[in-house]
Amino acid sequence: MSIEQSQIQTVGRRKRSVARVMLRPGTGEWSVNGRSMTDYFPREAHHLRVVEPLRATELEGQFDITVRVHGGGLTGQSDAVRLGLSRALVEHDEEMRPILRGKGMLTRDARQVERKKPGRPKARKRFQFSKR
Repeated sequence: MSIEQSQIQTVGRRKRSVARVMLRPGTGEWSVNGRSMTDYFPREAHHLRVVEPLRATELEGQFDITVRVHGGGLTGQSDAVRLGLSRALVEHDEEMRPILRGKGMLTRDARQVERKKPGRPKARKRFQFSKR
């Protein structure tokens, strides 16, 4: 099998982050923007969030994963990688879909930051009202 056929490439998005995930059979090595995953996502919460699809499907250590992610902050990026990885696992094996769908890992979180409105300090906050 050639490299093009064995590699699966998907996209995940969250907030302003976009992650391109490349999945290929291997030994469980991670590369996020050319760095190791623990180096790129130092917080344990982000690390757990990213590997959640592999743990749910019990496929940890069976794939080499290369990620190119940009935009947003670390939380948005980790969730974008999680969605991209979930989509790649479904593309690899369609029987993973109900497992990942049941845990909410295939749903794109569409929430975005609300814009600031004129005459207010933030999007919804108002300045203190004074009657007198």
